[in-house]
Amino acid sequence: MSQPEIVRSDLGDERVVAHVDLGGEDGLYVTPTRTLLYRAEGLLSDESVEEFSHGAERITVSEGRRKAKVTLDYGLDGERTISLPTSRLDRALQPIVRGVLRENGVLDADESIAQLFRFKELTVVVAGERVVRHIGSGLWDQEFESYHYSDVTDLEFEDGSVNTSVVLTVDGQRERFKTPNEDARAVRSALESTLLSYWDVDSIEGLRAATTPEESDPESAEAGEEEDVSFGDGPDPLFADPAAPEDRPENATRAPDDGGPEAGSSPDSGAVADRTDPRAEATDPDADTIARGTAESADAGTAAESTRSEAGARGSEAGTEPTPSTEVTDSPAQNGSDAGSPGPGTGAVADERMGDDQPGEGFEGSGFEAAAPATDEQVFEELAALREVVERQNEELVAQRELIERLIEELRRGR
Repeated sequence: MSQPEIVRSDLGDERVVAHVDLGGEDGLYVTPTRTLLYRAEGLLSDESVEEFSHGAERITVSEGRRKAKVTLDYGLDGERTISLPTSRLDRALQPIVRGVLRENGVLDADESIAQLFRFKELTVVVAGERVVRHIGSGLWDQEFESYHYSDVTDLEFEDGSVNTSVVLTVDGQRERFKTPNEDARAVRSALESTLLSYWDVDSIEGLRAATTPEESDPESAEAGEEEDVSFGDGPDPLFADPAAPEDRPENATRAPDDGGPEAGSSPDSGAVADRTDPRAEATDPDADTIARGTAESADAGTAAESTRSEAGARGSEAGTEPTPSTEVTDSPAQNGSDAGSPGPGTGAVADERMGDDQPGEGFEGSGFEAAAPATDEQVFEELAALREVVERQNEELVAQRELIERLIEELRRGR
Protein backbone atom coordinates (compact mmCIF):
# COMPACT_ATOMS: atom_id res chain seq x y z
CA MET A 1 0.00 0.00 0.00
CA SER A 2 1.62 3.22 -1.19
CA GLN A 3 1.49 6.17 1.17
CA PRO A 4 2.02 9.87 0.45
CA GLU A 5 5.37 11.28 1.48
CA ILE A 6 3.81 13.55 4.09
CA VAL A 7 2.05 10.56 5.69
CA ARG A 8 5.20 8.42 5.79
CA SER A 9 7.14 11.18 7.48
CA ASP A 10 4.43 11.63 10.09
CA LEU A 11 4.05 7.90 10.81
CA GLY A 12 7.69 7.16 11.44
CA ASP A 13 8.09 3.58 12.63
CA GLU A 14 4.43 3.18 13.64
CA ARG A 15 2.49 0.42 11.94
CA VAL A 16 -0.71 1.12 9.97
CA VAL A 17 -3.42 -1.40 10.91
CA ALA A 18 -6.20 -0.07 8.65
CA HIS A 19 -6.57 2.23 5.66
CA VAL A 20 -9.90 3.71 4.51
CA ASP A 21 -10.22 5.37 1.11
CA LEU A 22 -12.27 8.58 1.31
CA GLY A 23 -12.40 9.26 -2.43
CA GLY A 24 -9.84 10.76 -4.73
CA GLU A 25 -6.46 10.73 -3.00
CA ASP A 26 -7.86 11.40 0.50
CA GLY A 27 -7.73 8.65 3.11
CA LEU A 28 -7.62 7.56 6.75
CA TYR A 29 -4.54 5.80 8.11
CA VAL A 30 -5.31 4.09 11.45
CA THR A 31 -2.55 2.97 13.81
CA PRO A 32 -2.94 1.33 17.24
CA THR A 33 -2.70 4.70 19.01
CA ARG A 34 -4.02 7.33 16.57
CA THR A 35 -5.79 8.05 13.30
CA LEU A 36 -4.26 10.18 10.54
CA LEU A 37 -6.55 12.04 8.12
CA TYR A 38 -4.80 12.82 4.82
CA ARG A 39 -6.11 15.53 2.48
CA ALA A 40 -4.63 15.83 -1.00
CA GLU A 41 -4.12 19.18 -2.65
CA GLY A 42 -7.32 20.56 -4.12
CA LEU A 43 -9.25 23.71 -4.92
CA LEU A 44 -10.17 24.42 -1.31
CA SER A 45 -7.07 23.31 0.60
CA ASP A 46 -3.46 22.31 0.29
CA GLU A 47 -2.01 18.89 1.07
CA SER A 48 -2.27 18.23 4.81
CA VAL A 49 -2.36 15.57 7.55
CA GLU A 50 -4.44 15.75 10.76
CA GLU A 51 -3.80 13.55 13.78
CA PHE A 52 -6.53 12.21 16.12
CA SER A 53 -5.48 10.37 19.27
CA HIS A 54 -7.38 7.26 20.38
CA GLY A 55 -7.40 8.33 24.01
CA ALA A 56 -10.94 9.73 23.74
CA GLU A 57 -13.55 9.43 26.48
CA ARG A 58 -16.55 9.58 24.19
CA ILE A 59 -17.40 8.96 20.53
CA THR A 60 -20.39 10.56 18.80
CA VAL A 61 -21.55 10.26 15.20
CA SER A 62 -23.74 12.57 13.12
CA GLU A 63 -24.88 11.67 9.61
CA GLY A 64 -26.16 13.77 6.75
CA ARG A 65 -27.23 12.94 3.25
CA ARG A 66 -23.72 13.49 1.86
CA LYS A 67 -21.38 14.17 4.78
CA ALA A 68 -20.86 12.53 8.16
CA LYS A 69 -18.89 13.58 11.23
CA VAL A 70 -17.13 11.48 13.86
CA THR A 71 -16.41 13.51 16.99
CA LEU A 72 -13.83 12.37 19.57
CA ASP A 73 -14.31 13.93 23.00
CA TYR A 74 -11.10 14.22 25.05
CA GLY A 75 -12.72 15.66 28.17
CA LEU A 76 -10.79 18.71 29.36
CA ASP A 77 -8.74 18.75 26.16
CA GLY A 78 -11.81 19.46 24.01
CA GLU A 79 -13.20 17.74 20.94
CA ARG A 80 -11.87 16.86 17.50
CA THR A 81 -14.06 16.10 14.48
CA ILE A 82 -13.36 13.94 11.44
CA SER A 83 -15.43 14.86 8.35
CA LEU A 84 -15.88 12.20 5.71
CA PRO A 85 -18.43 11.04 3.11
CA THR A 86 -21.48 9.27 4.52
CA SER A 87 -20.90 6.33 2.18
CA ARG A 88 -17.51 5.66 3.85
CA LEU A 89 -18.70 6.04 7.47
CA ASP A 90 -19.23 2.37 8.33
CA ARG A 91 -15.83 1.38 6.97
CA ALA A 92 -14.09 4.12 8.94
CA LEU A 93 -15.90 3.62 12.25
CA GLN A 94 -14.79 0.07 13.01
CA PRO A 95 -10.99 0.70 13.08
CA ILE A 96 -11.47 3.99 14.97
CA VAL A 97 -13.69 2.35 17.63
CA ARG A 98 -11.26 -0.55 17.88
CA GLY A 99 -8.37 1.84 18.57
CA VAL A 100 -10.33 3.81 21.18
CA LEU A 101 -11.46 0.65 23.02
CA ARG A 102 -7.90 -0.69 23.04
CA GLU A 103 -6.53 2.60 24.34
CA ASN A 104 -9.12 2.61 27.15
CA GLY A 105 -8.37 -1.00 28.16
CA VAL A 106 -11.72 -2.42 27.06
CA LEU A 107 -10.12 -4.74 24.48
CA ASP A 108 -6.85 -6.59 24.58
CA ALA A 109 -3.97 -5.39 22.45
CA ASP A 110 -4.34 -8.22 19.93
CA GLU A 111 -8.14 -8.48 20.10
CA SER A 112 -10.06 -7.66 16.95
CA ILE A 113 -13.64 -6.54 16.30
CA ALA A 114 -15.78 -8.98 14.34
CA GLN A 115 -18.77 -6.68 13.85
CA LEU A 116 -19.99 -3.26 14.98
CA PHE A 117 -23.76 -2.72 15.19
CA ARG A 118 -25.24 0.77 15.55
CA PHE A 119 -28.91 1.08 16.40
CA LYS A 120 -30.95 4.08 17.50
CA GLU A 121 -29.69 4.27 21.10
CA LEU A 122 -27.77 1.01 21.31
CA THR A 123 -24.26 0.07 20.22
CA VAL A 124 -23.15 -3.57 20.20
CA VAL A 125 -19.49 -4.39 19.59
CA VAL A 126 -18.89 -8.09 18.91
CA ALA A 127 -15.18 -8.67 19.54
CA GLY A 128 -13.05 -11.79 19.52
CA GLU A 129 -13.32 -12.48 23.28
CA ARG A 130 -16.24 -10.38 24.53
CA VAL A 131 -19.39 -8.41 23.76
CA VAL A 132 -19.44 -4.68 24.56
CA ARG A 133 -22.82 -3.00 24.92
CA HIS A 134 -23.49 0.72 25.23
CA ILE A 135 -26.89 2.39 25.67
CA GLY A 136 -27.22 6.10 24.96
CA SER A 137 -27.24 8.78 22.28
CA GLY A 138 -23.47 8.55 21.75
CA LEU A 139 -21.70 5.72 20.02
CA TRP A 140 -19.57 4.94 23.07
CA ASP A 141 -18.54 6.46 26.39
CA GLN A 142 -17.36 5.32 29.81
CA GLU A 143 -20.84 4.04 30.75
CA PHE A 144 -20.78 0.66 29.01
CA GLU A 145 -21.15 -3.05 29.83
CA SER A 146 -18.81 -5.83 28.75
CA TYR A 147 -19.44 -9.60 28.85
CA HIS A 148 -16.42 -11.86 28.46
CA TYR A 149 -17.07 -15.14 26.69
CA SER A 150 -15.51 -17.13 29.53
CA ASP A 151 -18.46 -16.08 31.72
CA VAL A 152 -21.16 -16.77 29.11
CA THR A 153 -22.82 -20.18 29.54
CA ASP A 154 -25.83 -19.88 27.22
CA LEU A 155 -27.15 -17.84 24.30
CA GLU A 156 -30.81 -17.56 23.29
CA PHE A 157 -32.88 -15.48 20.88
CA GLU A 158 -36.53 -14.57 21.47
CA ASP A 159 -38.42 -13.48 18.35
CA GLY A 160 -40.88 -10.61 18.48
CA SER A 161 -43.10 -8.69 16.08
CA VAL A 162 -40.73 -5.70 15.90
CA ASN A 163 -37.55 -6.58 17.83
CA THR A 164 -35.61 -9.72 18.63
CA SER A 165 -34.32 -10.17 22.18
CA VAL A 166 -30.78 -11.47 22.63
CA VAL A 167 -30.43 -13.30 25.96
CA LEU A 168 -26.95 -13.98 27.36
CA THR A 169 -26.54 -16.10 30.47
CA VAL A 170 -23.54 -14.60 32.29
CA ASP A 171 -22.48 -16.13 35.63
CA GLY A 172 -25.97 -17.57 36.08
CA GLN A 173 -27.72 -14.25 35.36
CA ARG A 174 -29.67 -13.53 32.19
CA GLU A 175 -28.65 -10.34 30.39
CA ARG A 176 -30.79 -9.26 27.47
CA PHE A 177 -30.94 -6.52 24.87
CA LYS A 178 -33.18 -5.97 21.86
CA THR A 179 -32.22 -5.61 18.22
CA PRO A 180 -34.44 -4.76 15.21
CA ASN A 181 -35.72 -7.77 13.32
CA GLU A 182 -34.02 -6.71 10.09
CA ASP A 183 -30.60 -6.86 11.82
CA ALA A 184 -31.31 -9.85 14.08
CA ARG A 185 -29.85 -12.39 11.66
CA ALA A 186 -26.53 -10.54 11.37
CA VAL A 187 -26.30 -10.11 15.15
CA ARG A 188 -27.05 -13.78 15.71
CA SER A 189 -24.46 -14.90 13.17
CA ALA A 190 -21.72 -12.68 14.65
CA LEU A 191 -22.44 -13.69 18.26
CA GLU A 192 -22.69 -17.41 17.56
CA SER A 193 -19.55 -17.55 15.43
CA THR A 194 -17.34 -15.71 17.92
CA LEU A 195 -18.78 -17.39 21.04
CA LEU A 196 -18.58 -20.92 19.63
CA SER A 197 -15.09 -20.26 18.28
CA TYR A 198 -13.96 -19.11 21.73
CA TRP A 199 -15.32 -22.27 23.39
CA ASP A 200 -14.22 -24.48 20.46
CA VAL A 201 -17.65 -26.10 20.03
CA ASP A 202 -19.93 -26.51 17.02
CA SER A 203 -23.36 -25.57 18.39
CA ILE A 204 -25.19 -23.90 21.25
CA GLU A 205 -26.01 -27.35 22.65
CA GLY A 206 -22.29 -28.08 22.72
CA LEU A 207 -21.74 -24.79 24.55
CA ARG A 208 -24.31 -25.72 27.17
CA ALA A 209 -22.74 -29.14 27.61
CA ALA A 210 -19.27 -27.61 27.92
CA THR A 211 -20.37 -25.05 30.52
CA THR A 212 -22.53 -27.42 32.62
CA PRO A 213 -20.75 -28.45 35.89
CA GLU A 214 -19.87 -32.15 36.25
CA GLU A 215 -22.17 -34.33 38.42
CA SER A 216 -20.95 -35.92 41.69
CA ASP A 217 -19.70 -39.56 41.92
CA PRO A 218 -22.67 -41.96 41.42
CA GLU A 219 -21.25 -44.52 43.96
CA SER A 220 -21.22 -41.96 46.74
CA ALA A 221 -24.74 -40.92 45.78
CA GLU A 222 -25.95 -44.55 46.08
CA ALA A 223 -24.23 -44.95 49.45
CA GLY A 224 -26.00 -41.85 50.69
CA GLU A 225 -29.33 -43.23 49.58
CA GLU A 226 -28.70 -46.51 51.51
CA GLU A 227 -27.95 -44.62 54.70
CA ASP A 228 -31.31 -42.87 54.59
CA VAL A 229 -33.63 -43.88 57.46
CA SER A 230 -36.79 -45.69 56.36
CA PHE A 231 -40.01 -45.19 58.27
CA GLY A 232 -41.94 -48.03 56.58
CA ASP A 233 -44.85 -47.88 54.23
CA GLY A 234 -47.30 -46.32 56.71
CA PRO A 235 -50.75 -47.51 57.83
CA ASP A 236 -53.05 -49.25 55.35
CA PRO A 237 -56.32 -47.53 54.44
CA LEU A 238 -59.50 -48.89 56.04
CA PHE A 239 -61.27 -49.58 52.78
CA ALA A 240 -58.76 -49.99 50.06
CA ASP A 241 -61.16 -51.60 47.53
CA PRO A 242 -64.83 -51.52 48.56
CA ALA A 243 -67.00 -54.08 46.76
CA ALA A 244 -69.78 -52.90 44.48
CA PRO A 245 -73.36 -53.82 45.61
CA GLU A 246 -74.76 -56.82 43.76
CA ASP A 247 -78.50 -56.26 44.32
CA ARG A 248 -80.40 -53.18 43.19
CA PRO A 249 -82.10 -51.35 46.04
CA GLU A 250 -85.84 -51.45 46.13
CA ASN A 251 -86.13 -47.68 46.07
CA ALA A 252 -84.09 -47.30 42.84
CA THR A 253 -85.54 -44.60 40.57
CA ARG A 254 -83.89 -45.63 37.28
CA ALA A 255 -85.76 -48.34 35.38
CA PRO A 256 -83.87 -51.08 33.57
CA ASP A 257 -83.54 -50.90 29.80
CA ASP A 258 -86.53 -52.78 28.36
CA GLY A 259 -85.60 -52.25 24.69
CA GLY A 260 -89.00 -50.64 23.87
CA PRO A 261 -89.50 -48.28 21.06
CA GLU A 262 -88.26 -44.73 21.47
CA ALA A 263 -90.72 -42.00 22.34
CA GLY A 264 -89.58 -39.83 19.46
CA SER A 265 -90.21 -42.48 16.77
CA SER A 266 -92.52 -41.45 13.92
CA PRO A 267 -94.53 -43.46 11.35
CA ASP A 268 -93.00 -44.44 8.09
CA SER A 269 -92.61 -41.38 5.88
CA GLY A 270 -92.80 -43.52 2.74
CA ALA A 271 -96.42 -44.35 3.46
CA VAL A 272 -97.28 -40.68 3.63
CA ALA A 273 -95.44 -39.98 0.38
CA ASP A 274 -97.41 -42.75 -1.40
CA ARG A 275 -100.74 -41.25 -0.47
CA THR A 276 -102.25 -39.13 -3.24
CA ASP A 277 -105.26 -36.90 -3.38
CA PRO A 278 -107.86 -38.40 -5.68
CA ARG A 279 -109.29 -34.94 -6.30
CA ALA A 280 -105.98 -33.83 -7.87
CA GLU A 281 -106.34 -36.47 -10.60
CA ALA A 282 -109.84 -35.39 -11.62
CA THR A 283 -110.15 -33.43 -14.85
CA ASP A 284 -111.66 -29.93 -14.64
CA PRO A 285 -113.88 -29.22 -17.69
CA ASP A 286 -113.64 -25.44 -17.25
CA ALA A 287 -109.84 -25.55 -17.32
CA ASP A 288 -109.88 -27.49 -20.63
CA THR A 289 -112.18 -24.95 -22.20
CA ILE A 290 -109.95 -22.03 -21.17
CA ALA A 291 -106.82 -23.76 -22.51
CA ARG A 292 -108.45 -24.43 -25.92
CA GLY A 293 -109.55 -20.77 -26.18
CA THR A 294 -106.07 -19.53 -25.43
CA ALA A 295 -104.50 -21.75 -28.10
CA GLU A 296 -107.03 -20.58 -30.74
CA SER A 297 -106.35 -16.90 -29.97
CA ALA A 298 -102.60 -17.49 -30.26
CA ASP A 299 -103.03 -19.14 -33.71
CA ALA A 300 -105.17 -16.23 -34.91
CA GLY A 301 -102.56 -13.67 -33.78
CA THR A 302 -99.80 -15.54 -35.60
CA ALA A 303 -101.79 -15.62 -38.86
CA ALA A 304 -102.51 -11.90 -38.66
CA GLU A 305 -98.85 -11.08 -38.08
CA SER A 306 -97.74 -13.14 -41.11
CA THR A 307 -100.35 -11.34 -43.27
CA ARG A 308 -99.02 -7.93 -42.23
CA SER A 309 -95.41 -8.93 -42.97
CA GLU A 310 -96.33 -10.12 -46.51
CA ALA A 311 -98.17 -6.87 -47.22
CA GLY A 312 -95.17 -4.83 -46.09
CA ALA A 313 -92.83 -6.79 -48.34
CA ARG A 314 -95.04 -6.17 -51.39
CA GLY A 315 -95.17 -2.47 -50.56
CA SER A 316 -91.38 -2.19 -50.38
CA GLU A 317 -91.02 -3.90 -53.77
CA ALA A 318 -93.51 -1.53 -55.28
CA GLY A 319 -91.63 1.51 -53.92
CA THR A 320 -88.37 0.54 -55.57
CA GLU A 321 -89.77 0.42 -59.14
CA PRO A 322 -89.66 3.73 -61.02
CA THR A 323 -92.94 5.27 -62.10
CA PRO A 324 -93.61 6.45 -65.62
CA SER A 325 -93.81 10.07 -64.44
CA THR A 326 -90.22 10.05 -63.08
CA GLU A 327 -87.80 12.15 -65.19
CA VAL A 328 -84.35 10.87 -65.93
CA THR A 329 -81.64 13.39 -65.02
CA ASP A 330 -78.24 13.73 -66.58
CA SER A 331 -75.37 11.79 -65.06
CA PRO A 332 -72.62 13.59 -63.20
CA ALA A 333 -70.10 12.41 -65.76
CA GLN A 334 -71.95 14.18 -68.52
CA ASN A 335 -72.28 17.36 -66.47
CA GLY A 336 -68.60 17.26 -65.68
CA SER A 337 -67.67 16.89 -69.32
CA ASP A 338 -69.85 19.80 -70.27
CA ALA A 339 -68.44 21.99 -67.52
CA GLY A 340 -64.87 21.13 -68.46
CA SER A 341 -65.18 22.19 -72.08
CA PRO A 342 -63.87 25.69 -72.68
CA GLY A 343 -66.31 28.30 -73.80
CA PRO A 344 -65.80 30.91 -76.42
CA GLY A 345 -63.28 33.58 -75.50
CA THR A 346 -61.84 31.77 -72.48
CA GLY A 347 -58.34 31.28 -73.91
CA ALA A 348 -57.96 34.95 -74.72
CA VAL A 349 -58.76 36.05 -71.17
CA ALA A 350 -56.26 33.56 -69.71
CA ASP A 351 -53.54 34.81 -72.05
CA GLU A 352 -54.17 38.39 -70.95
CA ARG A 353 -53.89 37.43 -67.22
CA MET A 354 -50.67 35.52 -67.78
CA GLY A 355 -49.27 38.42 -69.66
CA ASP A 356 -49.84 40.73 -66.69
CA ASP A 357 -47.81 38.47 -64.29
CA GLN A 358 -44.47 38.55 -66.11
CA PRO A 359 -41.40 38.36 -63.75
CA GLY A 360 -39.67 41.61 -62.91
CA GLU A 361 -42.67 43.76 -63.69
CA GLY A 362 -44.12 43.49 -60.07
CA PHE A 363 -41.22 45.49 -58.43
CA GLU A 364 -41.57 48.47 -60.81
CA GLY A 365 -42.42 51.60 -58.87
CA SER A 366 -42.42 49.77 -55.47
CA GLY A 367 -38.91 50.79 -54.31
CA PHE A 368 -37.72 47.15 -53.76
CA GLU A 369 -34.89 45.40 -55.53
CA ALA A 370 -34.40 41.66 -56.06
CA ALA A 371 -31.88 39.92 -53.71
CA ALA A 372 -28.53 39.10 -55.25
CA PRO A 373 -26.67 35.76 -54.55
CA ALA A 374 -24.64 35.73 -51.26
CA THR A 375 -21.22 35.82 -52.82
CA ASP A 376 -19.77 38.73 -50.93
CA GLU A 377 -16.43 37.86 -49.29
CA GLN A 378 -17.16 40.12 -46.31
CA VAL A 379 -20.11 37.91 -45.30
CA PHE A 380 -17.91 34.79 -45.36
CA GLU A 381 -15.29 36.48 -43.18
CA GLU A 382 -17.88 37.52 -40.60
CA LEU A 383 -19.28 33.97 -40.43
CA ALA A 384 -15.80 32.50 -39.91
CA ALA A 385 -15.05 34.95 -37.09
CA LEU A 386 -18.38 34.15 -35.44
CA ARG A 387 -17.63 30.40 -35.64
CA GLU A 388 -14.28 30.91 -33.88
CA VAL A 389 -15.97 32.84 -31.06
CA VAL A 390 -18.57 30.11 -30.54
CA GLU A 391 -15.93 27.36 -30.44
CA ARG A 392 -13.86 29.30 -27.91
CA GLN A 393 -16.91 29.80 -25.69
CA ASN A 394 -17.69 26.07 -25.84
CA GLU A 395 -14.16 25.26 -24.67
CA GLU A 396 -14.53 27.66 -21.76
CA LEU A 397 -17.86 26.10 -20.78
CA VAL A 398 -16.32 22.62 -20.77
CA ALA A 399 -13.46 23.81 -18.54
CA GLN A 400 -15.90 25.48 -16.15
CA ARG A 401 -17.99 22.32 -15.98
CA GLU A 402 -14.95 20.21 -15.10
CA LEU A 403 -13.98 22.72 -12.42
CA ILE A 404 -17.47 22.66 -10.87
CA GLU A 405 -17.54 18.85 -10.86
CA ARG A 406 -14.15 18.76 -9.14
CA LEU A 407 -15.34 21.26 -6.54
CA ILE A 408 -18.47 19.20 -5.86
CA GLU A 409 -16.37 16.05 -5.47
CA GLU A 410 -14.10 17.75 -2.93
CA LEU A 411 -17.10 19.01 -0.96
CA ARG A 412 -18.52 15.49 -0.88
CA ARG A 413 -15.26 14.18 0.60
CA GLY A 414 -15.85 16.42 3.62
CA ARG A 415 -13.52 19.31 2.90
